[in-house]
Amino acid sequence: MRVVEAVFRVLARLRGAPALHPRGLMCTAELDVVADEREPWGVKWLDAPRLDAPRRYAATARLSRAAGLPRRLPDGLGLAVRLEQAAGPGRPLDLLLTSSGRGRITCRLPRLRADALGGPYSSLLSYRVGGHPCVLAAFPRRSGRAPVHGDPVSLRAALAAGPLVFDLCAGTADGAWRAFAVLTVRSPLPLGQEESADFDIYRHSAEGFSPGRTLAATRRAAYRGSRAGRRGLGRGRTG
Repeated sequence: MRVVEAVFRVLARLRGAPALHPRGLMCTAELDVVADEREPWGVKWLDAPRLDAPRRYAATARLSRAAGLPRRLPDGLGLAVRLEQAAGPGRPLDLLLTSSGRGRITCRLPRLRADALGGPYSSLLSYRVGGHPCVLAAFPRRSGRAPVHGDPVSLRAALAAGPLVFDLCAGTADGAWRAFAVLTVRSPLPLGQEESADFDIYRHSAEGFSPGRTLAATRRAAYRGSRAGRRGLGRGRTG
């Protein structure tokens, strides 16, 4: 894992930005938990409509391109979300999703894409939600909108015309998707494209809602390396 950490540290330092998803757009957002008639999730923040808990969470979202390829080329698109207080007072919850397919197998495979609304974003690897393994995904609502290129400049222009809305779902054992929330991405924040928010799904998880063990050690090392490389440049906000 030391090699992985070292590679990501050097890459972040050279880029002056996160090692992956080096350029993105940080935005204000909000997440509304949705209820259905099915059995509870077994996760406090997801069962909010049934419990004395918030149903809406303030959030920060970052839309980005994974490799930072030239704009004319498709890239892996990223959707990072931080939910404030979802894991408890003063404890945020992070989600990191990547453009993918929507099928039972293809939702676990990254897919290069130019249009930020052209398909789902997935966790790729399984989460443990209420004790059950499942993949998480965000499905954009196009609502008649023209394609929105995934680069920060195009995303900023699209948000000027109105928010971007995503249905957040968890894959079920029968291969269907069960919605658990609606994410509304609203206004760009006054931050540079290289700025992130130290998103880390392992440091910022919630009881009953956490990433699985697959590749956990590798991903933790990558996150550490990227943070260390950015701190070496004297930046306060890393990712």
